[in-house]
Amino acid sequence: MARIARLNALEILDSRGNPTVSVSVGLDDGSTGWAGVPSGASTGSREAVELRDGDGARYGGKGVLRAVANVNGPLAQVALGRDAADQAGLDRALVDADGTPNKGHLGANAILGVSLAAARAEAQSSHLPLYRYLAQMAGREPGPLPLPLLNILNGGKHAANSTDLQEFMVVPHGAPSFAEGLRWAAEIYQGLARLLHGRKLATTVGDEGGYAPSLPDNAGAVEVILEAVEWAGFRAGKDVSLALDAAASEFFEDGKYQLRRDGRALTSDQMVAFYADWLDRFPIVSLEDGLAEQDWDGWRLLNQRLGSRVQLVGDDIFVTNPSIIREGIEKGVANSVLIKLNQIGTLTETIEAVELARRAGWTAVVSHRSGETPDAFIADFVVAMGAGQIKTGAPARGERVAKYNRLLEIEAELREKATYAGGSALAR
Repeated sequence: MARIARLNALEILDSRGNPTVSVSVGLDDGSTGWAGVPSGASTGSREAVELRDGDGARYGGKGVLRAVANVNGPLAQVALGRDAADQAGLDRALVDADGTPNKGHLGANAILGVSLAAARAEAQSSHLPLYRYLAQMAGREPGPLPLPLLNILNGGKHAANSTDLQEFMVVPHGAPSFAEGLRWAAEIYQGLARLLHGRKLATTVGDEGGYAPSLPDNAGAVEVILEAVEWAGFRAGKDVSLALDAAASEFFEDGKYQLRRDGRALTSDQMVAFYADWLDRFPIVSLEDGLAEQDWDGWRLLNQRLGSRVQLVGDDIFVTNPSIIREGIEKGVANSVLIKLNQIGTLTETIEAVELARRAGWTAVVSHRSGETPDAFIADFVVAMGAGQIKTGAPARGERVAKYNRLLEIEAELREKATYAGGSALAR
């Protein structure tokens, strides 16, 4: 049994140049673990609280020295001397020390850093790769390698003067392996750059590495990606399909969905019809946050009309919170959940969210955040949990590529035992 002997936090920068929390844990047997905590731009209102300093003299008020101090102070008092193998007990103690329903006192960014770093240290102590240790903790075998949903064109809050919808992703479900699927997507990404450049459109990238051209309308984003799929030599709908993250909460104003790029303001019913039309026209296999987080009646309608045709992923509406996911399952508002560790703030609660979805027959998509670090924890986590799908941005920018490269390492390590979720990951 290895106990937590050292705990230290540091303020570092994320991929957007904003401060975030880094946590290091040392065990009494010499094992160590580290975690870098990500941060979102398009966030759900019920996410666990990311504690910021609010000091306008530093980082525009976005500093995290308070969260760092909470790790080094009250959370260290809770964690030091604990058995690192008791992840559930550690996470429960961290949450109890905070004492609020949304981790607003000590900060989810502080709590999550301790939770993940401790897990990584115990994996090292157990002489197991992280994905095997996490799978063992969850009582299952690791695998398969996930189907990646790669965001190659950014809009919404991730890129200025682009589309209303936030993410346009390619999904290489027809590939024979994760490595081949990643290659296909990277080739499509390069093809998209050539097409945009040829039309004198911007090939600068947004927060998640996708290109951010100024297009005349939202459908133009889908159309140019499909051209890139064909340019790269793949068959749309057969080899590669598309996934969308509308992030509809961001353009829901005064009870209507404001599609300014299209010059339209739509009701919930009309927005559902908009997506139905796109499903008829384009090979779309997944739709995330198609409606606003507060529009539960609209979500029910969306699921009733389109749930048999497409994966309907809830992000802002569920915020990886088991109690909200449970309510969503009961009310039938979706058929899939996005999983973001920092939305809920501990590893144990995140595992519970995945298992809830699995028991309901829903799919689960493990996700990064727009403000990331080089920490590839989610790559090990998605394999450990057998979730089957991951979204972690374009095949560009170091903080995104770190996750894909880690999955390549895991696939190589598993050798003949490696399986690829492929299109089966989308089955419900």
